[in-house]
Amino acid sequence: MPKRSAGIAVFRRAAGTIELFLVHPGGPFWRNKDEGAWTFPKGEIGDDEDPLVAARREFREETGFDVDGQFIDLGTITQKAGKVVHVFAVEADVDAGAIRSNTFMKEWPPRSGTMQEFPEVDRAGWFEPDAARRKLLAAQTDFVDRLLALV
Repeated sequence: MPKRSAGIAVFRRAAGTIELFLVHPGGPFWRNKDEGAWTFPKGEIGDDEDPLVAARREFREETGFDVDGQFIDLGTITQKAGKVVHVFAVEADVDAGAIRSNTFMKEWPPRSGTMQEFPEVDRAGWFEPDAARRKLLAAQTDFVDRLLALV
């Protein structure tokens, strides 16, 4: 069974357009990657866990914020490696400069025997739809189009 994750596409209306809140993965692999590397805050869905419950938990863990409102189900996509991602959208506003992400441990440098701690998310930002499509992992760009069709 493929891995499943759930996330939240927070959006806001600004200057006559929509802006989307995206996060950049932390850790050494993603450090120097930008376009095609960002994502919606998301994480794995537990066994028998409701996807929206998982998405809200993961948003809080990766950003330090709770969001609430009328959630819009944007459905699922399958990423290149086979992971199925389920995303919900909600209109809200959060301070991209004030995120507080949880961390993970990784041996770094590889085969060094040294474990280092890295944030799951190292930065966040607000992007208009065209910029969001460039920043996002390729498979997740469909969520931008789905959201725009609904709002």
